[in-house]
Amino acid sequence: MATPSRRAVARALHAVFARGERVPERWDQNLAGADAALAQALLGVCLRRWGALQAWARPKLKDPKRGLPPGSQVALAIGLAQLAWLEGVAPHAAVNEAVDLASDGELGFPPHKGLINALLRQGAKDPSSLRADLDALAGADLTDFAAWAMETALSPRGQEDRVAEAFARQNREPRLAFRALHGEAPEGLVAEPLLEGCLRLTPGAAFPLPWLQRGDGMVQDISSQALLAFLWDRPVTRILDACAAPGGKTTALGLRFPEAAITALERSPTRAARLKDNLAARRVKAEVIEADAAAWLAASDRAFDLILLDAPCSGSGTLSKHPELAWIGGGLDLRDLAKRQRALLEAAWPRLAPGGLLIYAVCSWFPEEGIAHRTAFLGAHPEAREAAIWDSRFGVKDARSSLFLPDPLTWKGEGFQGFALTRA
Repeated sequence: MATPSRRAVARALHAVFARGERVPERWDQNLAGADAALAQALLGVCLRRWGALQAWARPKLKDPKRGLPPGSQVALAIGLAQLAWLEGVAPHAAVNEAVDLASDGELGFPPHKGLINALLRQGAKDPSSLRADLDALAGADLTDFAAWAMETALSPRGQEDRVAEAFARQNREPRLAFRALHGEAPEGLVAEPLLEGCLRLTPGAAFPLPWLQRGDGMVQDISSQALLAFLWDRPVTRILDACAAPGGKTTALGLRFPEAAITALERSPTRAARLKDNLAARRVKAEVIEADAAAWLAASDRAFDLILLDAPCSGSGTLSKHPELAWIGGGLDLRDLAKRQRALLEAAWPRLAPGGLLIYAVCSWFPEEGIAHRTAFLGAHPEAREAAIWDSRFGVKDARSSLFLPDPLTWKGEGFQGFALTRA
């Protein structure tokens, strides 16, 4: 029987490619230590190189057009990925474990044990040649959805001809970024030159788990950190984080404005509980309310000096962290998402005090989810004003801008866009 780490990866991949679902949030919860590290690395490379892995096998099948069923595709991908990219995994172990997966009745995979065995043994003869062949098939990893996202991101800059380059940058393993919350950061973390307070792991440094568990630091993508690196010189005493879980931005706001009263909304009971736990661990005080943001805002009479609306979105900017989106994102209804986002924006606006600041953001490349809302909202609300709070590091060449729009060809974090408004 295959090891628990490989079985966990197989279940996660099957959810994506057989059922069109995102990777389950706690797919690796029963793994620890080396098993967890192997599973995370294996899942990441399978998702990022899925197109190449299947393209390598397809010509070798009796019926290339029909291909393999999803379960067999999963078993084959797990075996090939280990042979080509994962150091420290013996070729015979990679082959045998994948063959076991191919005939695992508990996982529900159809038995193509002989075929999977033959294909993997062919690849195992020369793993370096296998890797070269797979790298040559990199274009197969660029799905229609990913190409659409990259073209959209590059269009404002007239760089649509650099889609493959932008995708290669977005499709790689994300570089973890950290932020110190209390006291000094541990050894092995160094400053990220682009952004004050942002930290990176030095090569070979140990992951700072004890530091994170004490609540003295947190993992937070550079885009999320940069979004809140805004220039604002007015007093802030009441803050609303309208879509708050898991709490990274709530934490950052609480540390920047320690005297402010913070309200954090989250509709999911599970995510609201996680939000409370994270804020408590990081020693940040906030009123956490389990509620639908649009409904709560419509019923509330509170006024806030600062509102952060990190709206639900397509997530197209998070391909590095969620590479499965390249394969399942094509079914997204952008019109429906944009309608819900605009409704949240309209519900939040009356809760902004005169002279206050509203920051809208999405981790998406699509203008329908971001800057298009800015244009439409300003046209519908003459009392709304652009708030130029970001500098030229964050995507717009002006010295100060109300737009947060990083360049996908140079930016080191997730794809993000946002805008800032104030009430006259």
